[in-house]
Amino acid sequence: MKFSSKVKKCGLSPMRKFHPYAVAAEAAGKKIYHLNIGQPDVETPAQFFDAIKQFNQPVLEYAASPGMPVLIEAIQKYYDNLDMHFEKNEILITTGGSEALQIVLNCILDDGDEILIPEPFYPNYNTMVNTTGAKIHPIPTTPEEGYHYADRAKIEAEINENTRAIMCTNPGNPTGVVLTPEEMRLMVDIAKEHDLFIIGDEAYREFVYGGEPLQSLGQFDDAADNVIVIDTVSKRFSACGARIGCIISRNKELMGECMKYCQCRLCVATLDQVASAALYDVGPEYFAAVREEYKRRRDTVVAKLEQIPGVIFKCPKGAFYLMAALPVDDADNFQKWLLEEFDDNGDTVMFAPGAPMYATPGKGKNEIRIAYVLKQDKLERAMDLLALGIKKYNETH
Repeated sequence: MKFSSKVKKCGLSPMRKFHPYAVAAEAAGKKIYHLNIGQPDVETPAQFFDAIKQFNQPVLEYAASPGMPVLIEAIQKYYDNLDMHFEKNEILITTGGSEALQIVLNCILDDGDEILIPEPFYPNYNTMVNTTGAKIHPIPTTPEEGYHYADRAKIEAEINENTRAIMCTNPGNPTGVVLTPEEMRLMVDIAKEHDLFIIGDEAYREFVYGGEPLQSLGQFDDAADNVIVIDTVSKRFSACGARIGCIISRNKELMGECMKYCQCRLCVATLDQVASAALYDVGPEYFAAVREEYKRRRDTVVAKLEQIPGVIFKCPKGAFYLMAALPVDDADNFQKWLLEEFDDNGDTVMFAPGAPMYATPGKGKNEIRIAYVLKQDKLERAMDLLALGIKKYNETH
C-alpha cells in the first residue's frame, strides 16, 4: 500500500511519543511526574458544566458552520473589553486552536511555499505545515539569548521568494517568550512591508507574569489584511477537552476561503460551544488567581534549575513552559533512560525532548521543554528527580 508523501514527512508528537515507555514504567510500579504535556490542573470554571446541565433542547442539532451566535458574541465581547473590536463575520469557530491553525495554513500555503516560525516551536506545527505541501523555514534562536527572535535583521535574512507568512506564538510555547508592544509592532511591520500574512497563535495570552496588559496582533488595525489571530478556550479556561477555538481576521477574502473548510467539516460540537460561551462570563479574579499560581510554579522551576550545574536557560515571561539546555548528550536517550532504568524510591519524571521542536537538523538535541502544570509539592519533587537523574545519567554514560 502507498501512503501520502505529505504524511510521511510528519513525525510523532515529542510530548506523547514516550507514552509506551511510560505505560511500561507504570506497569513496573513506577510513579511518573509529568512535565511533558501542557495539561493544566487548574479546575475548569463551574460555568462550563452548569451550561451543559441547563441545556434542554430536544434535538442535538447541527450548529451553523461559522459557529453559534452565542459563542461568537461572547468572543466579540471579550475582545471589545481589550479595546479590539471584531465584527461577527470576522470570527470563525473551530474545533480547538489546532483546527484553526490547520484551516488557515491550508488556505495560505501551497506546495513549495515556506512559513517563517521562530525555533524552537510547538512541534505539531510540523504536521500542520507538512500536510499543506509547504515547509517551515526557521528563524534561529539560542538558549543563551533566551530564545529571542524579534529582530529585523534576523527575520529579514530568512525571507525569500517562497515565504508566504510569519507565525509567532505569543506568549511562547515552548519557550515562554513574550513579545513587547514594540516587538509586536516590528513583527507586523515586517509582514506588511513584505506582503506576508502574520499569524498570532495566542492561546496563552492570559499567562503573563510581569504585569503586562493583555496584547494581541489583532490590535494593529493598519495591518487588517495581514493579521490572523488564533485563539482557544483550552488554556485560558483550563478547558483543553472542550476543543473550542477560533480564527479571527479582518481579511474578508481569507475568511471566505476558511469558510470552505468550515462547511466541509459541517460544524463544531454544539454542546462544547454552548458551554464555552458561558466560560466568557468568568470574572477577572479568576485570571488573577491563575496567573499568581503559575507564576509561583515558574519561580519554583527557575530556582530548582539554577541549582543544577550546566543547565542553560532564561526565566520565561509567559505561558507555562520553560525551555532549557541540559548537560546531557541526548535528551531523547535521557528520557528513555529515566523511564526504563532510573527511579528514586519508585519515582521518575517525564519532559518533552527539544529536537522535534526545531526545523534545523541537529539543533535542540540536549534541550527539553518543561510544562510547569503540577501543584507545588509535586513540582518540587519532579524537579528534584530531574536533577538527580541528570547526575546519575552522566555518571553512567
